[in-house]
Amino acid sequence: MVGARVVLRRVAALLGVVAMVLTSACSADEPQVDPTSRSHEVKVALLPGGVHPYFQPWRAGGAEAKSVFGIGDVTFDESSGWDQTTQNRTINNYTAQGYTAFGIFGVSSADINATFSRMKATGLVVASLGSCPADTVNKADFCLATDVEVAAYKAARAAIDAIGGQGTLVHLTGNKVDTNTERRSAGVRHAVEETNGKVTLLATVTDLDKEQAVADKAVADLLVKQGSKINGIVTTGYIPALAALNGVTAAKLPIKIIAIDDDKKILDGIRDGNVAATIAQNPVGQSYVGSWALTQLAVGECKNKWRGQTIDSGSFVITKANVETYDDERKAKTQALIDQFRTSVLAC
Repeated sequence: MVGARVVLRRVAALLGVVAMVLTSACSADEPQVDPTSRSHEVKVALLPGGVHPYFQPWRAGGAEAKSVFGIGDVTFDESSGWDQTTQNRTINNYTAQGYTAFGIFGVSSADINATFSRMKATGLVVASLGSCPADTVNKADFCLATDVEVAAYKAARAAIDAIGGQGTLVHLTGNKVDTNTERRSAGVRHAVEETNGKVTLLATVTDLDKEQAVADKAVADLLVKQGSKINGIVTTGYIPALAALNGVTAAKLPIKIIAIDDDKKILDGIRDGNVAATIAQNPVGQSYVGSWALTQLAVGECKNKWRGQTIDSGSFVITKANVETYDDERKAKTQALIDQFRTSVLAC
């Protein structure tokens, strides 16, 4: 994961994208604030595991939910520092301030269920946002996150198409011990296996989504050693995506890059042909829809049909053909998530 300085350099670009999303995140028939609702009594805390560019749209999505749905407060706090004990203290601090609804990206996917169970035992409502627990059972009220295996499969399929259906791929991804990394790797392997040997997965390189300098060096070293053997690079982490673009551009190799997320540099790379495609996610939809659903649960206007459902917040393939219009698809998905919660997740 990146530090605060990396985030600050990218916030302006990210918020420009978020503003476009929020302009029409709600359709014209989205219900306005109901003066009889008790939503104004609810205080929602959105707590990512720490600082990372991916979470910046949570701030704006939560603020929009507060405005549209009349929520008493929605705050965004990324001070957990990628330490589960620190995040637990942050949760306790907000509970003491009267916050009763929480959207949390757990630092430890293996241990976060214990935190969720403690929160539920004290009467809080909690959503696992952006990532689901590693356990087969989710102890939060619901999990709203990218289905990372599906997103990685889409990325690998886009890479296979970009290299003409045959050749070699390398997968660059995140923390080896993160369960999401294994899910992403499974998605890439599935796509490669579907080619019946026409495409080979040359290597999967992990632990590249923490520091940009570390990822840049790892990619540069990889290209020196095996660059001539690589036809395509699939990246399923924010930082390795930028590292792949930096490395391939510097080495001037004819390698097709499939990135993730919609950093301005990546989108510009698609426009000028240096990036074949990227997979956008929907963090703004996670915080917008998540804040609304948590509020419905907190005031008792709705209940879960069953606790712990997992809902895919969406992933979208961006190529040169739709780089200027892809956000329309993401806006539509965000509205569809509201409808999905009303019909399939909540009983109101």
